[in-house]
Amino acid sequence: MTKAILPPTDSRPARGGRGFATFDDPGSPLLVDEAGEPDFVALQASDDFRELRRRIMIFVVPATCGFLLWYLGYVALSAYAPDFMGRPVWGVLNVGLLFGLLQFVTTIALTLGYARYARLKLDPQVGAVRSLTAEDRG
Repeated sequence: MTKAILPPTDSRPARGGRGFATFDDPGSPLLVDEAGEPDFVALQASDDFRELRRRIMIFVVPATCGFLLWYLGYVALSAYAPDFMGRPVWGVLNVGLLFGLLQFVTTIALTLGYARYARLKLDPQVGAVRSLTAEDRG
């Protein structure tokens, strides 16, 4: 039995005009098709999936744009400012070598930053999306 009781502040009639209570089976909250497979169209339209996409874009777009600008700047300086890139910094270490080594440091920092962001922000949201299809239930 499914109760269709309105909250005290809601003055609208019950869904479908059914009244106080029905003996109908409640609709499945899971986004699966008749075969029990995930309904990807409905899943993509869900609020949880949209929130997951938003959280991914919040990190990925700025990180990708920033790293590409940094890398292309390094390449452009190497090609068009060889005097600047050849300027010694310390011993045999020049600006070009220092920037080249900083590319590796930047890559490692972005990888560690993404792993932390994914663990804290994306993984809980992935769990919410998976719960819509009961994928994590054995």
